[in-house]
Amino acid sequence: MSVGGTRGGLSMSRRQLLTRAATLVAASTLAAPAIAQASAKVRLGYLHVVAVDGHIWTGIDRGAFDRHGIEFELHEFNTGPEVFEAMAKGQLDVASAGGVISNYLALGRGRGFLINDIEVATAQLWVRPALGVSRFADLRGKRIATTRKTTAHIFLDRALRANNVAPSEVEIVDGSMSAAVQAFIAGDVPAVALWVPFNITVRTALPDAVKLVDASAFFPQSAVLGGWVARPGYDAENRDVLVRIIRAWVEANDHMVRNGAAAAESLQKNHYTQAAVADITEAFKAQKLYSSREWKRLYSDGTVVKWLQQVSDFFMADAGVASAVRASDYFDTGLYLAEVK
Repeated sequence: MSVGGTRGGLSMSRRQLLTRAATLVAASTLAAPAIAQASAKVRLGYLHVVAVDGHIWTGIDRGAFDRHGIEFELHEFNTGPEVFEAMAKGQLDVASAGGVISNYLALGRGRGFLINDIEVATAQLWVRPALGVSRFADLRGKRIATTRKTTAHIFLDRALRANNVAPSEVEIVDGSMSAAVQAFIAGDVPAVALWVPFNITVRTALPDAVKLVDASAFFPQSAVLGGWVARPGYDAENRDVLVRIIRAWVEANDHMVRNGAAAAESLQKNHYTQAAVADITEAFKAQKLYSSREWKRLYSDGTVVKWLQQVSDFFMADAGVASAVRASDYFDTGLYLAEVK
């Protein structure tokens, strides 16, 4: 039918046609679900370890991020410092990382808005008796490989002090975690402070290596949190995007809490094929997950901010930084508390 033409004795003007079309478009927009609306494209940096990307992959695989209009451009990194370097260059909008967030947020390198978990036993100290180290006292004067400014570094410092070994009595060999583990396997260092799942690599390559201790020995007196960070300025301009990420994360998190075995099996099948399901299950046990409601309590009563501040204090003291951003300022609890009822 042409505009202004006739059909069945009825005529329709151009104005009437446009008015009706506009009405139909408006009605269809109101009736459309959120997923049909424009998705927000987010450049996300992350580490490929269960404690960091478990929520990401679970949310993606179960369609949670799609349902809330989030489209991730994923960028994988080997260490937390690398993630923050990329963010500082403007290459990322949001990052998910481990305990390293408490370092860079205290330095003003972003704004935290979501916690994934407590890394209860993800950090571990492995030694090689064949190279003369089988107990803490043997570490004096020895080299220990790890990655500075990460969960493993925090854990190593606490483990040494708790066992009457001053950090100054050992030599820390700093490098990427893959390099640290390879140095340990090659026999270049007699000890390595690592994070899961690098323990699998060590256990497979060195059956005689010994796990001296893991971070669970210092919980709940100390807790290292991993979570999500927005680059400076992004949070203020894109709060609706962060809210949608939180909503999708809640769905993924509560599924992982309620259905741990199924979630571990799915992660192994789709994203950790080189590991066994038992390894992913072990990784789940190394992190402490809470339901979204339990997290709300920990956000509300100040526990999350307190735990973040404890780790920031370590990093700032280690770096000799006297003036740093407080956790109460660098972590936004309001977004999560407003969304989780």
